[in-house]
Amino acid sequence: HNQTSDRNANGIRLQLTPTSTIPTTTTTTTTTRTTMTVLSSIRTMAALVACAGTTHAFAPNSMPQPQSSSSSSSMASSSSALASSFLSPDIGQEIRQEAKYQPGQADTDFARRFGHLAGAKVRTVGEAFAQFTQELGYTVNPLYKNMITDLVGTTHLITVNARFQRDSLWCLGLVTTLDLLLKNYPEGDEMREAIVQALLTSTGMNVKDVRAEAAALEFWAKDKTRADIEAALVGEQDNASSPLSKIAQPPKSDDYWMYSRYFGIGLLKVMDLVGVEMDKDEVYPVMEDWMSNKLGKSHLTACADSDLFFRVKDKLDMMETMMKEIEIREKKRMADRLEAKAEAALRAAEREVEWQKEVEAAEKVDA
Repeated sequence: HNQTSDRNANGIRLQLTPTSTIPTTTTTTTTTRTTMTVLSSIRTMAALVACAGTTHAFAPNSMPQPQSSSSSSSMASSSSALASSFLSPDIGQEIRQEAKYQPGQADTDFARRFGHLAGAKVRTVGEAFAQFTQELGYTVNPLYKNMITDLVGTTHLITVNARFQRDSLWCLGLVTTLDLLLKNYPEGDEMREAIVQALLTSTGMNVKDVRAEAAALEFWAKDKTRADIEAALVGEQDNASSPLSKIAQPPKSDDYWMYSRYFGIGLLKVMDLVGVEMDKDEVYPVMEDWMSNKLGKSHLTACADSDLFFRVKDKLDMMETMMKEIEIREKKRMADRLEAKAEAALRAAEREVEWQKEVEAAEKVDA
């Protein structure tokens, strides 16, 4: 083909090149591949720069130094070090060496307090439940199996936490929870006590100690008023020596104090003892005031646990009512069956008497 010329709509002459001389498809494919390769390289370099730039954020090993006249030379040396790291065959090793991270050795208050526990052996939930099953020695009722499993797992995870601090209010909440959930266990008091014994033993606690601590706080609070409880939580001078005042000190003074569900339920039990109406709408503002204003901690989790407690309680009360109705119906059916048997036996006795009279009459006629 020979080159030709033509004019466009505006009269401008255009040079038309034969299409056979332009490898359109090959050129487009090559350009696309080159662009993708360049973009991939840019992303890789950006990721490496981000990782290398944040190594000091993982574990700072020195305080930031003020800039000096030698900042340009420092930046140059950093750039050369960064360039050498890009050429290193093992960039991950370079980052780890730069970070120099050691578990529990960070320069923080939390690490200084709990760093000695780094790498410590912690029992798993499976191990705790295996010990619970071994201690119990019986099969849990199928209706209660999921609930018991949740109790064992929740209690174990609370007690193995390094921040956990057991006190009499927590023990009162635990005892209150167990009494509520196992109140209608079908196998009787002996089986309920065996479950409690196995639960506390599997979590490293003694049943007698827990019940004694809970009973002591309950005995102290049963003749108190709501104002007395709030004064003890605040730590007023007249109530500074009360057991509840001592319990209220760690939440206010320890930034790493850990709230757990049984602590909140213990507060619910104290509210019940001092005459607060046991309704979730009545309890919520009291729990909010005690946790936020008296103890200086967030009330959200405690109020959520309070709502959960009342939901479970309502369901258990409903189940108890249904079980009583079923029991009443069964007793009524049994009474009806016994009455029917008694009437049948009475009719049989009357027939026997009548038959005996007929026999005697027939014998007299024959004689």
